Amino acid sequence: MTHHDMWRRDDAAKTVGSLRRDMLSSRETERVPLAEIGGRTLASDLVADADRPPLSRATMDGFAFDATDAYPLRLREGGIFPEDSPPTLESGEAMRISTGAPLPDGANAVLKVEEATVEDGLLSGTEISPGTYTYARGSNVRAGEVLFQAGERLSPKDALLLRDLGHESVTVHTRFSVGILATGTEFHEGRQPDLDSPMLAGLVRSWGHDPVYEGSVPDDYDTVTERIAALAADHDVVVTTGGTSVGKKDHVINALTELGEVLFHRVAIRPGKPIAVARLDDYDAVALAIPGKPVGAHTITSLVARPLFVGETTLPTVSARLARDIGLGAPGFEYVVPVTLEDGEAMPLGHVDSSLAVYDEVYNPSVLSSSTRASRADGFFITEEAVSSGETVNVVPYTAVE
Repeated sequence: MTHHDMWRRDDAAKTVGSLRRDMLSSRETERVPLAEIGGRTLASDLVADADRPPLSRATMDGFAFDATDAYPLRLREGGIFPEDSPPTLESGEAMRISTGAPLPDGANAVLKVEEATVEDGLLSGTEISPGTYTYARGSNVRAGEVLFQAGERLSPKDALLLRDLGHESVTVHTRFSVGILATGTEFHEGRQPDLDSPMLAGLVRSWGHDPVYEGSVPDDYDTVTERIAALAADHDVVVTTGGTSVGKKDHVINALTELGEVLFHRVAIRPGKPIAVARLDDYDAVALAIPGKPVGAHTITSLVARPLFVGETTLPTVSARLARDIGLGAPGFEYVVPVTLEDGEAMPLGHVDSSLAVYDEVYNPSVLSSSTRASRADGFFITEEAVSSGETVNVVPYTAVE
């Protein structure tokens, strides 16, 4: 297989995202309180049933009146506080008002205290326009607006608007159960540590789902196949590590082909190229086969597998100046280059001038993919062309994908 036969990253990520939509369409739901919505997937659209705020309110201590009236204005006795039901103001009248208090009928603006003068019961002050220092009714939300859509992944900040809409809890889809299986005799026999499984479990958990470490299997085709089948019967998603290449002991792809339909195998990206994704329809499950090199495993899982869990393919970036020239190897790939960030400058972690000297000027993703110290990078940028020192690169912070 040449790199021309490989999938592009965007196409692979979109395909994975479509699997998520299929899974959610028949998924069970549950109610959760707003304090627990972070990372959860909304089960249905949420529509505003009323204007918010329901009343116009003052955003400053001062005087409420109709800003189209001319000074001086007659000042009514008393004041309006947040808990009050205010009286109606007549034309030419004003009334003291506190921050957060509802505007009385007949008022459309607030003159703040510092700009006001009161003499003999008459108010004068700075000329203001309607709407000054007011939080107008319906300016936040209009009744009938669809504010949250089914399938949307919620975050803690969403509790602010949800509570304002009157919700104490919302209906979400149950979390995906994810079985994680390490493949490789070296791991199964304890001769090498399994580096990937704890990292993958942490990613799945950070994306709002329930990972379960299901141990390891040796490099034996029948054992690999039987174990994947058993996990597919127990979990919504099976994530395997290692065994995704074409060596004599790499059995995962053939096992997935026997158990279901491999949608793609290999993505034109380095590191992390040998990823595979399969539908296991007989088990009502999805399988993600992640390559074994640790940094490559994190990279490709974050870029291609993540949409299955969060429903997002976009990647937020920050701009930085590249600190060193970066040359590339074979054309036709997207190269993911880890960097550290300092004072707006991106130093390629792994470059000979960085704290991890793995390559000179030509980026070496194969070696870097095995270097666990590369995980100390702050983020990465993606490029298909060589980049010169001083050029601007768009860095994806690791915090944005974890």
